[in-house]
Amino acid sequence: MPVWNRRRFLALAIAAPTITVAAKLATDDETADALPSNPQLADLLDFGDVVVLASKPTAGSMVLEITEDGLVRFELPRAESGQGITTAVAMMLAEELDARVADVRVELSDANPALLWNQFTAGSTGVRTLWDPVRAIAAAARARLVTAAAQTWSLPPDTLTTRDSAVWAPDGRSAGYGSLSERAATVVPAVRTTPKPATDHTVIGKPTGRVDARDIVTGKAKFGMDIAVPGALATVVARPPTIKGTVVSYDDTAARAIPGVVAVTKIPTGVAVSAETMDIALAGRDALQVTWKDGPAVGLSDSDIRTKLRAAVPPFVVPPLLTQRVDAEFDFAFVSHAPMEVLNAVADVRADRAELWFACQSPIVAQREIAAAVGLPVGKVTVHVTRAGGSFGRRLFWDPAIEAAQVSKKIGRPVRLMWTRTDDMRHGRLRPASHHKIRATFALGQMLSFEHRMASVETDFKHGFGEVVSASGAAVLGPGDGLMFFHLSASNPYNFGVVTQLLNEVPVPVHTGSWRSVYSGGLRTAEEIVVDQLAAKFGKDPVSFRMSVLKARRTRDVLAKVAKEGEWGRALPPGHAQGVAVHEEYRSATACLVEIDATDPAAPRVTRATVAVDVGLPINPTGLKAQLMGGLTDAISTMLTAGVHIDNGRVREKSFADFRYARQKDTPPRLDVHVMPATGKPGGAGELGVPAAAAAVANAYAKATGTRPRSFPIAF
Repeated sequence: MPVWNRRRFLALAIAAPTITVAAKLATDDETADALPSNPQLADLLDFGDVVVLASKPTAGSMVLEITEDGLVRFELPRAESGQGITTAVAMMLAEELDARVADVRVELSDANPALLWNQFTAGSTGVRTLWDPVRAIAAAARARLVTAAAQTWSLPPDTLTTRDSAVWAPDGRSAGYGSLSERAATVVPAVRTTPKPATDHTVIGKPTGRVDARDIVTGKAKFGMDIAVPGALATVVARPPTIKGTVVSYDDTAARAIPGVVAVTKIPTGVAVSAETMDIALAGRDALQVTWKDGPAVGLSDSDIRTKLRAAVPPFVVPPLLTQRVDAEFDFAFVSHAPMEVLNAVADVRADRAELWFACQSPIVAQREIAAAVGLPVGKVTVHVTRAGGSFGRRLFWDPAIEAAQVSKKIGRPVRLMWTRTDDMRHGRLRPASHHKIRATFALGQMLSFEHRMASVETDFKHGFGEVVSASGAAVLGPGDGLMFFHLSASNPYNFGVVTQLLNEVPVPVHTGSWRSVYSGGLRTAEEIVVDQLAAKFGKDPVSFRMSVLKARRTRDVLAKVAKEGEWGRALPPGHAQGVAVHEEYRSATACLVEIDATDPAAPRVTRATVAVDVGLPINPTGLKAQLMGGLTDAISTMLTAGVHIDNGRVREKSFADFRYARQKDTPPRLDVHVMPATGKPGGAGELGVPAAAAAVANAYAKATGTRPRSFPIAF
């Protein structure tokens, strides 16, 4: 039964997840002049659907509190890494409660195993998984507040209204939510408890600034390294020169002689130095004399890995006979996540308990792994989730927390452990390198088949993804975490006849992880480049060709929008060109049109970008635009300049000096994002913008230079 008390509303909903799959056949969304393509798994059941199913049994267990001073406090079991989920949730709560957004406080939940798979942030699923339960909890709370006011005033509850964080009577009397919270905790609602229809929304869909913006820019917002734990020692780790190298022996005499160095500790990943300040810890680390054993990747360089990937690409089915075709191959480099806030963790491990503070996208699994690492029961380990200064998938793993816990346990002191930029660049997780082969066949003006074969360095999914899939019941659909995620996300939006997309993953001893848009970043980028080639083969303009073969009206609409607003086809000087591409994923659709200045092919510059996006129902158009802008920046970076080299088992890059990510000067002087009108329930957006923007950049560069780049980034 739900528990209600003076301070807290706690709603509990129990529901058995089920999977319902239905394929749309011959709808008016399908183009009439193209051979219809087979639906793919992600068209019927995608990763977001799986996470919704897995989180459903505990979706109502989230905590909503109305305080006596009238604040609405919500414990959010998701990570906030700059994507704006706290603002979106605050808007949902304000909408259903008829509260002022300024009165809502969204705080990050500690790791809570009771939430099962409802504390996992990945795959652009945040809004999709929270949309129904958050509104339901808030609507139930509003109903109790109205009932409490009706009883207080002896008025029929259906005569009362709510606005501005208060209940209002017909005669003008009002009672703030705080004054009603005690009574509301004990009443049985006498008015509707269902969320509002979209027609009644006054907050959702309204452009809104981040609720935490002022705190962030004034320094009030707390990130991991801002956590003050008495006696915590600054800690850094000396790491091997090779990937996954290990310590053979070390001499810490010089390090310990430095005033302020307190402890030197060997851990599985290196040698940690703990000191009174971070500067002293870094000096102590640099004074260590360490003998290292080479890691298992020694002997492997980019060329060797590329050879492995090319050999592992699954074969085509359609032979290169009898039909016209386009064949193409592509290579995508390793990429670092490189969040602006370096990795860090604060840990205080005692004999009978442990307490940690760090940013994490999968804290329940992290809590379990930390407990195992320090030999404590899970219930004795407290994980406080802090906000993150960027993630892009990197904080799905909790490497610094394990290290901090190990060091704290060994030295008997709390520690503030920090990875340097070089640490994360050379020993952190990378987007796997991949190789792609595509064959598209056509005859008599019709597409007949489209085969995409992808070989990728294996992506590490040991962060809870497999457990989420199992909990949803979707694990029966296929083997392997990587292949499962691939098929739950990979889809081609065109009527191209028989469409197949296959993945083969190759084990390579480097640290990998999910990078923004995961497989789609290479998969769909390569496909959109080939679509431009097909348009040329059909003698059509790239926009017109896409319009003739796209399955969904919403995707044609976003394409038409960017073509109009971006002035597709306008005259440009020599060395300049436009490029366009589309992408569907996360139950959303986007199109991107860019203009590029490649008069110097070695130093191209995107000068204008126009993006259109349909996410079903945009909660906060301002935040949505920011997501698409960020996706464009990632696309410009990874297509033109930013990649990671492997040289004989070592990562070459060590900072932003040689990992050449886009700077402010690389941002298009003109950038317009158009949010399409609401068409249904919210889809995902966090990763949506990367593939279309990446392909648009590649297509523009190809047209401007008269070349066909096949290896990315271009200047690598």
